[in-house]
Amino acid sequence: MERRNFLTGAPVVAATGLTVGLATPAIAQSAPEIRWRCASSFPKSLDTIYGAGERVAQRVAALTEGKFQIRMFAAGEIVPAFGTVDAVQQGTIECAHTASYYFVGKDPTFAFDGTIPFGANFRQITSWLYAGGGREVMREFFEGYNIVSIPAGNTGAQMGGWFRKEIRTVADLQGLKMRIGGFAGNVIQKLGAVPQQIAGGDIYPALERGTIDAAEWIGPYDDEKLGFNRVAPYYYYPGWWEGGLNLSLHVNKAKWDELPPLYREVIESATRDAMVETIAKYDAQNPPALRRLVAGGAQLRAFPREVMQACYRAAMELYDETSAANPRFKKVWDHFKAYRDTQIQWFRVAENSYDSFVYLMQAQEQQQAAQPRR
Repeated sequence: MERRNFLTGAPVVAATGLTVGLATPAIAQSAPEIRWRCASSFPKSLDTIYGAGERVAQRVAALTEGKFQIRMFAAGEIVPAFGTVDAVQQGTIECAHTASYYFVGKDPTFAFDGTIPFGANFRQITSWLYAGGGREVMREFFEGYNIVSIPAGNTGAQMGGWFRKEIRTVADLQGLKMRIGGFAGNVIQKLGAVPQQIAGGDIYPALERGTIDAAEWIGPYDDEKLGFNRVAPYYYYPGWWEGGLNLSLHVNKAKWDELPPLYREVIESATRDAMVETIAKYDAQNPPALRRLVAGGAQLRAFPREVMQACYRAAMELYDETSAANPRFKKVWDHFKAYRDTQIQWFRVAENSYDSFVYLMQAQEQQQAAQPRR
C-alpha cells in the first residue's frame, strides 16, 4: 500500500486485484438527518441556564456528525416561557428546555421533576432520578402529557431572593407580593404572601415598578446579570424552596419513539453532559458574583430561624394536603420522601460532618488572620 494513497483516502488495491474502499463512519452510512426545534423557558442573556439547552444541542450535533440538529429558541421567540409543555404535548415543537416546576398550575406533581421546598440538594435529586427510581416514577406521570422528560442541567442550591424591605418575622410575609417559582408559591401563600409567576426576562421591570415587593431567580451570577440589586437592597438566603433545581429536556413522546436507538442514547449522553457543565459553571461563577454584589452595596441577610421553621411546617402540611387530594402527587411524594430520608441520614453522617468542620476551621482561620498583630 502506498502511503500517499492511504493518506489521501484513495481506493486501495488489494492483492486479489479488487478495489476496496476505506470504511466510512457508521453514522454517515446509516443515520437519518433530523431537524428539531427546541423552545427554552429562559432568555439568551442568561448564558448558564439557557446555555444548558445550547450545550445539549451542540453535543447532539457533534455526536451525530451533524446528522441530528436541534435548533434552540429563547423564551418568547416561538413559544412563551410558560407555554412549553402545551407546545411539546401538542407536537407544535419537538422539544423544550425548561424547569418542570413552572407547570404546577397544571398539576403540582410537575414539581418533583424540578425541585420542591425543603426537598433535596443537587446530588440527592440527581441520585433519585438516575439511581433511585425517580425517572421511572416520573415517566408514568409524563406519559399523561405525551412527554418524555430527561434531566438536563442543575443550578445547585439557590438564593432566597431580593426584597425591598427586611424580613424579620413571619408577619413580614403578610401581603408580600413575591415572584417565586414552583410549589414554593403555594407554601408562602399559606403564610400570607402573594406569589407571582413571572418569566425571568420580565422580573426586573416588575420589581422596578413596584408591581412586586420581592423576587427570587437563581443566584448571584444570574441575579447580577438581571440587575436586581439596583431595585431591591436586601439579598436573602437560603432559597429553601430550591436545594437543587433540576432542569429538563421535554421531548414529544411520539417524536422520541420515532428516533433511532442511537439518537436516543445521544440525547441521554448530551443531557448528562449538560448536568455536569451547568452545575460546574454555577459553582465557579456564583462566588465572585456574590462578592461583587456585596461590594456594590447589596445587603446580605439570612432568613430568620423563625421564618424558616414556619415555612418548613407550612411545606410539610401542604404535602399532606396535596397528597390527600391528588393521587398522582401522593405516589411520587411517597417515593421521593422515602428516598430523600435515607439520603439525609447518609449526608448527616458523612457530607454534612465533613463540610461543617471544614467551614468552621476556615472561618476561624479568617478571624485569626483579621486580628491585628501585636
